[in-house]
Amino acid sequence: MAGTYKKQEFLGAEEHLLKDSNAPRIVAKDDKNCKLKTYSTFLSRDIIGSEPVRLSPGWEGTGRPDDELNFKGVTMDQADLELNPPRDRLNIVYFIMLLHGIGALMPWNMFITAEGYFQKYKLSPNYTGDPNITYYGNMYVGSVCFAAQIPNLIFNWVNVFIPFSGSMTTRIVWGLTIQAVIFVFTVVMAMADTSGFPIPFFWMTMASVVILNTANGIYQNSVFGLGAKLPGKYTGAIVLGTNISGTLTAVINILTRVMTPNLRTAAIYYFITALFIILACFDTYFALPINRFYRYHELLANKEKTKNVGRKDRPPYLKIIRECSVQLFNIFFVFFVTLALFPAVQSGIRKSDPEFIVHKDLYSSIMCFLTFNVTAMLGSLLAPILKFGGREGKGGARRNHRERESKRDKRE
Repeated sequence: MAGTYKKQEFLGAEEHLLKDSNAPRIVAKDDKNCKLKTYSTFLSRDIIGSEPVRLSPGWEGTGRPDDELNFKGVTMDQADLELNPPRDRLNIVYFIMLLHGIGALMPWNMFITAEGYFQKYKLSPNYTGDPNITYYGNMYVGSVCFAAQIPNLIFNWVNVFIPFSGSMTTRIVWGLTIQAVIFVFTVVMAMADTSGFPIPFFWMTMASVVILNTANGIYQNSVFGLGAKLPGKYTGAIVLGTNISGTLTAVINILTRVMTPNLRTAAIYYFITALFIILACFDTYFALPINRFYRYHELLANKEKTKNVGRKDRPPYLKIIRECSVQLFNIFFVFFVTLALFPAVQSGIRKSDPEFIVHKDLYSSIMCFLTFNVTAMLGSLLAPILKFGGREGKGGARRNHRERESKRDKRE
């Protein structure tokens, strides 16, 4: 080696501090028997005062109040999360949000896709022996749409202006529990012989759909509130999940019909599958707090919520509506036309060409439910990829142009 080096030149900052006998040290005040040595950690001089304890330059440089720097109300885990923001490893949180999106529309999709089970089996003259029961069978799809959408609409609308009280965990747990109970009830009714009381069975089914979608309305709002704590793509995962839900339900319906031609057995397996998905949503919700990425964003959301405590200003709803009126109209019009035709009108279309490749018993399941849900899912997948125009639209572009012109005039 060229040159000569002394050992002390390689000492770190901590070792230089230990070698300096005049350097300040933190001492235990009550330890009177402490003997000082050349390399002792504790020396006679104390650091006494209100200055925050230095954890690291990164922590002290975050600009937090003294209480937070001294870990008052802050745990070591929270400090570590803020200093080292975690990533969503393996996209675990993303897939959990996707699963909850599937669960959010599972009740709606399950009952509308099962129209063959109700019309051709439970509410058919062959099963009940009553030729007049056909009237209730034909009413099934329209009645389910009404019983499902009205409670959901009311709860979603009310929650915009009067947010539900209680913790998010309470709302999600009770929402999923009620849905699971209703699906168990539906499976039991599928097993039971209801041929002796078809009309009461019809109204019991409608009542269960109302209760199911009331609980689902609370659950849906809570799921989107859960996604609001996370970056924007996680809300997109929930929306994508709602479209996958329809495709998954249609595929399950087709598979159960193909594997078990008996409509009663097919319905039992069909609704049990929905029950398992609801239970999976239940389990994964309690797995979220274990994930560091979710804990980090929940910490940020709670800090933002703490800042706004005591603020009584109401959101400017009218101003918001005026700003995005065109987009609101587009969304309303698309959903209005879609739900006016699907499933009430489209599910009533029957096979007319006997040589058509799809069997008549699966025609509605494939050509109505599967086709609709697959194309809706593809639209959700392609929307983030295929973008037309500027991110902020023409109005935003004009506004940005005016701001740039104003800044240029000021400089001149």
